[in-house]
Amino acid sequence: MLLVQFKDAKGARHVGSLENENKDIRLLEGYATTYQLAQAAIAKQGKLESLAAAALGDIVVSYQEVVEQGRLLPPLDHADDAHCFVTGTGLTHLGSADTRDAMHKKVDGAIESLTDSMKMFRMGLENGKPAAGKHGVQPEWFYKGDGSIVSTSGQDLSMPAFALDGGEEPEIAGLYIIGSDGRPYRLGYALGNEFSDHITERQNYLYLAHSKLRACAVGPALLLGELPAHVAGTSAIRDSKGALRWQKPFVSGEDNMSHTIANLEHHHFKYPLFCRPGDVHVHFFGTATLSFAEGIKVEAGESFEIEVQAFGPPLRNRLAVAEAEPFAQSPVTSL
Repeated sequence: MLLVQFKDAKGARHVGSLENENKDIRLLEGYATTYQLAQAAIAKQGKLESLAAAALGDIVVSYQEVVEQGRLLPPLDHADDAHCFVTGTGLTHLGSADTRDAMHKKVDGAIESLTDSMKMFRMGLENGKPAAGKHGVQPEWFYKGDGSIVSTSGQDLSMPAFALDGGEEPEIAGLYIIGSDGRPYRLGYALGNEFSDHITERQNYLYLAHSKLRACAVGPALLLGELPAHVAGTSAIRDSKGALRWQKPFVSGEDNMSHTIANLEHHHFKYPLFCRPGDVHVHFFGTATLSFAEGIKVEAGESFEIEVQAFGPPLRNRLAVAEAEPFAQSPVTSL
């Protein structure tokens, strides 16, 4: 089942299930948000999909109309943006066969000659998929921001005025709510464009945090249940007129990863800060597909398009450039 959130013409919120080849949204009765639905499932200790299926009503609206009118919302959010953590992990995917072969050749060399990135990649290959009940090696981890940075399909991705690059990172994101018992509950998964400043990151690996503190996009739909072991789709760049500029296969799922989802989740939620009851978490699992790696520089007005059939409609976002914030050009005021 694929769930989406949106507002009606009067601004009231709704959550519904995609049907009719993703052309329609059938509204759920009794729940205005995915958050409410998930909290009810936690309270009943039931399955989210079963609860959603039981709540399906008779009202059906057009998905395309919702998108065109700018009423679509991310598939999960929190009423207070400060209670939504957006984070991610990197160096988790094996990549294409050629890239993987090249990596393995370098990995087989002297450890001392490897970059920190390659050392971490090697650690994931060796111990990123531990046996059931065991904990594997820690992945690369980063913080992106709170709920205020999350866009959904049809909305712009805004590159800061000071950024050197605004490039896509097509990924799968896990969506979670922390229950009243302090335990994380995974609702499911969504397409994501983690969006990063690759030029800044390339200058120095220690600039990773700066390169990640950016907007991102999630959605349009929440896929309930488990993530398929093999996820295959496409990542594309279209110019300002809609013409295809670049496209490449995009794969994810544990068959294409050096870490298990469980291992990535363990190393995120082992921190008490991330187990605060009521909070929402959006966690990106990484990628091996980047247009930047092939010399593509996305310009303002061009669009990102990420599509995987199992996740319903594609995630589409146009690149915009934000105006400089006044405080960024002036010194801090001493009180």
